[in-house]
Amino acid sequence: MAAVLGRYARAFAEVAVKHKLNPEKTVAEFEQVVALITGSRELRNVMQNPAVSREQKLTLLDAIIQRMDGTKLLRNFLAVLIDGRRIGNIAELVELFKQELDRRLGIAEARVTSVRELTAVEKKTLEKHLAEITGKAVRATYSEDASLLGGVLIRMGSTIYDGSVHGQLERMRQELATA
Repeated sequence: MAAVLGRYARAFAEVAVKHKLNPEKTVAEFEQVVALITGSRELRNVMQNPAVSREQKLTLLDAIIQRMDGTKLLRNFLAVLIDGRRIGNIAELVELFKQELDRRLGIAEARVTSVRELTAVEKKTLEKHLAEITGKAVRATYSEDASLLGGVLIRMGSTIYDGSVHGQLERMRQELATA
């Protein structure tokens, strides 16, 4: 299933890049539709119900897109999801789309955990350093964890940069145990 959804996400990301859609606006519109559909059991049931005709679903979709002033490309993509009976996977699809769009635009996602809230200057410096390391623009989200004792723990995809005091102490413990 993930492979099929990945193809849909890649196709929409390709269209978004090809037509030079504003990435933030496109993601925001897509997330808005996802919130509407996942937030309303009645709407979700109508969109997923095979007994409801395609025309009725598309009429409803057109009304939603018009009301939120969404793009025609998003409307067409959602119509393809309805036709392919994938509208029920829309929450997963928006996440895959965001990842694919980031990949195509050269944006790396970083999750930064620190013992305390970082200042704006510290965040900017850290993001600049990560951009130099990865060669990509960095979009970071920040959280706090008192168990780190100090320093930061950064997750970028499957790579973890552990500059925390806890991590340093653990590495020292392992070195001492193997010496």
